[in-house]
Amino acid sequence: MKIKEIVVISGKGGTGKTTLTASLVPFLEDAVIADCDVDAPDLHILLNPRSEEEETFSGSAKAVINEDLCTHCNLCIDHCRFGAIDDTPRINPMKCEGCGVCEYICPVDAIALNDVTTGTVFKGMTGYGPMVHARLVPGEETSGKLVSQVRNEAKKRAESDGKRYVLIDGSPGIGCNVISSITGASTVLIVTEPTLSGLHDMKRVLEVAARFSGKVFVIINKYDLSVEMTRRIEKEAEDNNAPVLMKLPFDKKIVQAVTEKKIPSLAEPDLFEMAGWKNLLQRLRDPES
Repeated sequence: MKIKEIVVISGKGGTGKTTLTASLVPFLEDAVIADCDVDAPDLHILLNPRSEEEETFSGSAKAVINEDLCTHCNLCIDHCRFGAIDDTPRINPMKCEGCGVCEYICPVDAIALNDVTTGTVFKGMTGYGPMVHARLVPGEETSGKLVSQVRNEAKKRAESDGKRYVLIDGSPGIGCNVISSITGASTVLIVTEPTLSGLHDMKRVLEVAARFSGKVFVIINKYDLSVEMTRRIEKEAEDNNAPVLMKLPFDKKIVQAVTEKKIPSLAEPDLFEMAGWKNLLQRLRDPES
């Protein structure tokens, strides 16, 4: 059985991406949930998984000098383009990019690259099924690798448990973490809002999604804030073969549900029904979509 990966992304933050993902969770009963927004993960706040396992993740390496072997030839200082080595010599881990030039140039093998912890992967069980999420160490730049690790762990869990879906809360934007989230995915849902910046960022993420994934669809959140902009978004989506499946209105009840750590689609089912919820679920459950 082929596992269907459904990824929810957005061109910018704050559009309601995680709200939609959380709302889908109870209706894709045969799924493993994955939060690939590793820079700012918050899906677990709504789903409150029971922790089963934690693993440290190493996505990069930093240079370390063995002072007992160092002859102070200063070749490493001369060749470090990042200015990460002072005249002690000692290496500043905040500046070191792990390129390995210093290790290569050292004539006495006094420098080595050591793996460093760049994040943590969490595995747990929610009331709706297994969940995998991760948290990147602030300041680290290996989010794409960590996202790939979360996806791999989620797919392994889906295979071992015989699940049909992996539901992924991706990252906003168009960076490497987004590309890692959507590459090879069966279905991508782009959540946007009816603003000029929302339209602009949706265009960019549509281009990325078209290159790296399968079927692409659009969800317009708070569509009634600007009917004119909603029409422009619908036209842009249609021109890019990414149909709008759902238009969710702005309503403080949804905000209140999230504040109270409730699943919005369960707390306010009528709002979702009127927005095209059944149409969205039908497309996601269709093995050909």
